[in-house]
Amino acid sequence: MKLKVKVKPYSSRERVDQLADGSLVIHVNAPPAEGKANERVIEVLAEYFKRPKRNVIIRSGFKGRHKIVEIM
Repeated sequence: MKLKVKVKPYSSRERVDQLADGSLVIHVNAPPAEGKANERVIEVLAEYFKRPKRNVIIRSGFKGRHKIVEIM
C-alpha cells in the first residue's frame, strides 16, 4: 500500500492524523537534520500500522515534508 504523507518535525507530541483525502499527517519530535525525522516517520508508521520497521519504506521525498511511503 502506498500513502501520501506530510511530515511535521519538531512537534511536541508524536501522532498520526488522517485527512479526508486519505493522506496522513505525521507529527514527529525529531529534527529534519541528518535523516532523523525520516527514521522517526518509519518508526511511528510501523507502530501505527502494527508492522515491522523493515516493511515501511520511504519511496520519495527524502528531503522534503511531502513523502510517498510504501507499507508492505
